[in-house]
Amino acid sequence: MKTVDQSVLEAFDIMWGLYPEPVLLVHACRDILAVNHRAEELGISTGIKCHSLYPSDRPCPGCLANKMLKSGQAERKGSVNNQTGRFLDGYWIPVKGVDKVYVHLGNDITDFVKPELLAE
Repeated sequence: MKTVDQSVLEAFDIMWGLYPEPVLLVHACRDILAVNHRAEELGISTGIKCHSLYPSDRPCPGCLANKMLKSGQAERKGSVNNQTGRFLDGYWIPVKGVDKVYVHLGNDITDFVKPELLAE
């Protein structure tokens, strides 16, 4: 598994530790380096590939990590989870000054989405 400096892990915890949705700190190779408290509650742990949560042996089809890593700019994508019908607002955010590491999260915004968007 890839590693990062302890100061990066501490900064991640300070910023995202209590965020109400699961948040992952991920390396470009898709190793999960750190998770916030909500992700821990859901059983997500470090040391696994992020795409294994879905489960898959390769990056998810809608993943924007490669695009974000190439451009160095944050990416955002909304999607409907076909299994739950929930609308997720996903983000891939590069970590400033840390090569090949990013924050990934998805906010469940179903309660704020127009019903006609969920029907699509």
